[in-house]
Amino acid sequence: VQLQACGGGLVQAGGSLRLSCAASGRTVSSYVLGWFRQAPGKEREFVAAVSRSGGSGYYADSVKGRFTISRDNAKSTVYLQMNSLQPEDTAVYYCKTYIRGRDYWGQGTQVTVSS
Repeated sequence: VQLQACGGGLVQAGGSLRLSCAASGRTVSSYVLGWFRQAPGKEREFVAAVSRSGGSGYYADSVKGRFTISRDNAKSTVYLQMNSLQPEDTAVYYCKTYIRGRDYWGQGTQVTVSS
């Protein structure tokens, strides 16, 4: 499985961005998809995950109410809509899935929020 993330960029505080992550190589409709992020000098942390059907989303407390995760299984793509962005959201964002005992990570997309 290859995961290709895009959509990052520079935005002012209070702004919005939408990240996308497209999977190729095999179908991912049977697997949970998630987003993680890593800020400079910090460990990678969980941001959000979406169930196989897309019916349920799970969020870190720090993004709950501001971020929304969704997926389109026909396009093998997971999205992260990020609203009310704050400088502390600045990080490299990675998509991830877990298939048969192995983690698959995207290459990361930089999100920078200026104050």
